[in-house]
Amino acid sequence: MLGGLTGFKQSPNADFGERMLNSVASQSIRHLFTSSESVEVEIRCSPSSKMLQGSIDSFKMQGKELVIRREFQTKEMSFETDAVAIDVGSLFGGKIKMRQPTQAIAQVVLSEASINQAFKAELVQKHLTNITREELTNLSGGEPVSFRDVRLKLKPNQQVEIWAVTDLPNRKDVPVSLSAQVTVEKRRRILFDNAQFEADEVPEDVRGLSKVLTQEFIKVLNGMVDLERFNLDGVMLRVNRLETKGSDLVFSGYAQIEHFPGTQ
Repeated sequence: MLGGLTGFKQSPNADFGERMLNSVASQSIRHLFTSSESVEVEIRCSPSSKMLQGSIDSFKMQGKELVIRREFQTKEMSFETDAVAIDVGSLFGGKIKMRQPTQAIAQVVLSEASINQAFKAELVQKHLTNITREELTNLSGGEPVSFRDVRLKLKPNQQVEIWAVTDLPNRKDVPVSLSAQVTVEKRRRILFDNAQFEADEVPEDVRGLSKVLTQEFIKVLNGMVDLERFNLDGVMLRVNRLETKGSDLVFSGYAQIEHFPGTQ
């Protein structure tokens, strides 16, 4: 767990009100993640008398190597709000309650390694195993089909390469291979557009079979990657833009904050 790794930034000019707010916020945020390298929280309220009127200037969170729901790791995550209206009375109970929802600028960075690790997560595996789509069972004599050993490589300009392996009754270890452009739909679902079968990555004797399997694998992928898996207690992430930067996939958008973590 986070233990002493969670802290908060303290402005050199922070007064008692800001220090109290930061302390309360830090205690709430630390419970959102299974583990982390670091989490920093900063709430600004200057002068602190504004706090007694139920208003703070901004709330900011920055974290590194955050593990969500035990299986999904983000390299970095940050969000920052403008002014927020709070319930003053809740502070004396050691909580921060918002009087109304607010939005924050948000950014999430996923490393190529963490994306590949996520393909092994239980929530993802259930979409990759025992698939009964007719197009696949027609190739397997009616038996469910599973994809395994999924591996993704990030490329410039939002391009990706993806490989996987499947078994059929009459042929084991059939590879699938594709390239695609990763995009976002309705600010929450990741899609692999303009997908192409990469024949050169597949042995010649199974290319015909692999091409059909790859086309179906793309459909499976496009039906399963939902950013709601990265939502937190009271915080819903929405993406306006994504880009590949070296071995990182960067999501930029906003966070809809319905309530402060730990107050519901």
